[in-house]
Amino acid sequence: MRLVSSISVVALGLIYLAACNAGPSGGGGASETRPDGTCDPDAPTCAEGQVCELVIDGDPQCATPVVLRGIVVVLGDETPVEGALVQAVDANGAAVGTTGISASDGTYSLVVPAVRDAEGGPVEGVYTLRVQAAEYQEFPTAIRPALPLDVASAESQDEGWVVESALTTIGLIRIPGDTSGLGSISGIVQGELNAGALVVASDEQAAFTGFSDSEGNYVIFNVPSGSYTVQGYLAGIQLEAVTVSIEEGEDVSGVDLLQSSQPLSTVSGNVQIVNAPGGAMTSVVLCVESTFDDRTGRGKMPPGLRVGSVNGAFSIGDVPDGRYVVLAAFENDDLVRDPDQTIGGTEIVRIELPDPALGNEVNLPEGFKVTEALSVTRPGAEGPERVANSTPTLEWEDDSSEDGYEIRIFDAFGNLVWEDEIGPTTGSATVTHLYAGPSLQEGMFYQFRVTSFRAHTEVRTAISTTEDLKGVFFYLDAETSSGETEQQPE
Repeated sequence: MRLVSSISVVALGLIYLAACNAGPSGGGGASETRPDGTCDPDAPTCAEGQVCELVIDGDPQCATPVVLRGIVVVLGDETPVEGALVQAVDANGAAVGTTGISASDGTYSLVVPAVRDAEGGPVEGVYTLRVQAAEYQEFPTAIRPALPLDVASAESQDEGWVVESALTTIGLIRIPGDTSGLGSISGIVQGELNAGALVVASDEQAAFTGFSDSEGNYVIFNVPSGSYTVQGYLAGIQLEAVTVSIEEGEDVSGVDLLQSSQPLSTVSGNVQIVNAPGGAMTSVVLCVESTFDDRTGRGKMPPGLRVGSVNGAFSIGDVPDGRYVVLAAFENDDLVRDPDQTIGGTEIVRIELPDPALGNEVNLPEGFKVTEALSVTRPGAEGPERVANSTPTLEWEDDSSEDGYEIRIFDAFGNLVWEDEIGPTTGSATVTHLYAGPSLQEGMFYQFRVTSFRAHTEVRTAISTTEDLKGVFFYLDAETSSGETEQQPE
């Protein structure tokens, strides 16, 4: 297994150890605690082994840390993954606490902040995990969501308050093919805001991504040789792009991203919800264009570039420069972008900021048309679902006005695995169709997507589709125990 160079790992380890001893999520910077046990989160004075935390109905106090502890393994065979970076992420997508580096046995631990009760017990703090490693696809992805961890479930142990459960076991999917020539790019996001920035290294053909940790450190793994533009994206801060070249198998460090004084932008527009239940609401997100895959309709979204509860006008502010794809109804809300390409408001919208004509105030000239989704029945109605049969049955809600359905299945890397087409279905509330494509790969994640269509005119027109993030499943046969502790519901 190829890892980041030993020098890079040692350097990262020193950075993360330093983070453990600074700030409200890491520990005290001094060796003594105030007599009354209180502390200043901006300048903690807690004793070694303690952290300065907020307290419900009280002053901040020194307390034993909350530790997230788990293991990183290969999804499908439970082989440990060494050298993976594990971060905790809050509800806004920002990295918090320290960063764990998995050991040779795949184990890791990291410290996260938690609001305490008067006795120092953790009572508030919900996070998800983000994992990156050489030779593996990062976690989470659009079709592999991370499930929330609540620090209120922590148990008191010798090392502090510990959260360790099935949700702290992370299965990674190995990148197919020869990965020996892949390298990495690392550096620091240097700005007033630097935690959880999406960092993209892109050329004209591809884009590779990573996220900065709570101290601004980032690593982009699995980068082929070439010349790349490295750009950071985070709501509220403008970062200067950097050009870097990387040789085969090289680990390039010191690619720091500096804050720019260029003004941020605002993107505004309208959403029109048609043929959907009354009172329906949706969301609008921006994803970085270089990461967007037209086949799957997915891309990487920087933290903060989202607005929810939309049923008309919307506005997203504090947007850094770059090229974006604007997506409406991308999340699971029983709505999808209207797929009928014969009417206005259904095209994929791409924007450049600042706009050459409009500058930093961009109002999209045409609204988004959003319609009710085809409901997924199985697999993947409520979240990624394990299937033990290599020829699963796909089931979805019948569209009563259809002339047929197009069915496509993609793997976790966005590759089209299989496609099929069937005619209309009558007399049933749902439609079932048996998968008949290539053999499913053990431990791989898949998504099936269905589009209903009308074909009684000269031009075939799409009516609706299944949701962007539903219909996800992973294959583990009945003889395999791996995955039963994976971060996915059974």
